[in-house]
Amino acid sequence: MPGITFRYMLYRIFFSIVLFVAVAFNGNAKAQLCSGSLGDPVVNITFGAGSNPGPALSAATTNYQYVTNACPVNGYYTLLNQGIDCNYGWHILPRDHTGNANGYFMLIDAAFDPGDFYLDTVKNLCANTTYEFAAWMLNMKFVTQGTRPNITFNIETVTGQVLQTYNSGDIPVEPTINWKQYGFYFTTPLNISSVVLRILNNAAGGDGNDLALDDITFRPCGQLITATVQGNANNAIDVCEGNTNLYTFNAAVASGYISPVYQWQVSRDSGNVWDDIAGATGMAYLRQPTGAGKYWYRFTVAEANTAGSVACRIASNAVSVQVHTIPIINAGPDKNVIAGSPATLDATVDRSNLQYVWQPDNFINDITLLNPTVSPVQNITYTLTATSQYGCAARDMVQVKILKGLFIPSAFTPNGDGKNDTWKIPFPDPAADATVQVFNRYGKLVYSAPGNTINWDGKHLGVRQLPGVYVYMVTFKTGKPTLKGTVAILR
Repeated sequence: MPGITFRYMLYRIFFSIVLFVAVAFNGNAKAQLCSGSLGDPVVNITFGAGSNPGPALSAATTNYQYVTNACPVNGYYTLLNQGIDCNYGWHILPRDHTGNANGYFMLIDAAFDPGDFYLDTVKNLCANTTYEFAAWMLNMKFVTQGTRPNITFNIETVTGQVLQTYNSGDIPVEPTINWKQYGFYFTTPLNISSVVLRILNNAAGGDGNDLALDDITFRPCGQLITATVQGNANNAIDVCEGNTNLYTFNAAVASGYISPVYQWQVSRDSGNVWDDIAGATGMAYLRQPTGAGKYWYRFTVAEANTAGSVACRIASNAVSVQVHTIPIINAGPDKNVIAGSPATLDATVDRSNLQYVWQPDNFINDITLLNPTVSPVQNITYTLTATSQYGCAARDMVQVKILKGLFIPSAFTPNGDGKNDTWKIPFPDPAADATVQVFNRYGKLVYSAPGNTINWDGKHLGVRQLPGVYVYMVTFKTGKPTLKGTVAILR
């Protein structure tokens, strides 16, 4: 252990020197963001969300004056979720840097004198660990005249020792809204887990020097870690519910970790929350089948002496497995159809964007429709297969039985005794496109109804009809010959 600790310290010192040199010589050119892999944000200052304007920051955080006005002046700031036309030559921001319509950003009109405008203590870092500090900024001016913001970020110990400094240079004027991320590396000293973030305005106020600030983050930074799915170049798998295939995830870790501890993690909410997978501590992980849902997986690395803290872990890219549900389909109720008459199959599904196939393809107008028309000449069973865009398929069957004709009662007794009180025609297909009419002996129409609701009580306009023989006609719109006959009212 003493040897490992000594090598670990030497590595940290060397890594810190390299990072310091890189930042010192390039800090004014562009942000020195992590080129390896990052961990989750230990600190993520988003300024919150809500209605305009946002609440004032604490007096310890900024010495600028807070205003509720969406157009602050020199030495003032506000928190907004969207800007307005201040007639300052400013961009009108419709939302914060992330695109959240309710998310706040800090809008700053710099003071006339250069100096601090943001100060915060960042706690719960890991000692002797490299972090990426980053923040998103935007020059509010879209016109070329005026002073351009020039910002310095300092990371200091709580006693005032500067650990790292970075200067943004003049933040350029952009004709359109273009948030840019500025950041750099720093390494916490041994036995120090809290640092001070100091943001200074270097330019004089007056005309210009107006900026928006958002999403300040501290994330552990380390050597590159990659996760892949064996045999899958896209690192994204789509399978159907019930699939029993096993998938192997592999990790690759760049050299530089002294005594690494490995852990595979899974997320079920797009990477917002990650859970350790019990026992998955090797370079490879064999994924077992799961239920429907989308799952993200990643590989994390931490040094053994800090592995217990999520603030010290470095994470790989995420690979994904989406288990798609099987469509829920119903081929519809069985049909009893009069020979020579068409019928529509009443299939239903639980979603759109499915492909349909009916089998067999006999006596059917289109096998790719959800609700085709069939005209079989003999009893037949149709099978519907519905397939999603991911190949998830479900099947169901419906029987179509052919009848020789309709059963039409020749008499009924509407006397209120509860027996044979109405004249009913039990149409085989409730959706049969037919009309039934009944005429008295003088040719007057006394009853008319569509073919799916034949239930005559022997009345016309509420008046009981006399006993006797009446003529009925069943007319089919599908072209089937009209049926004629008589029905007797018996009392």
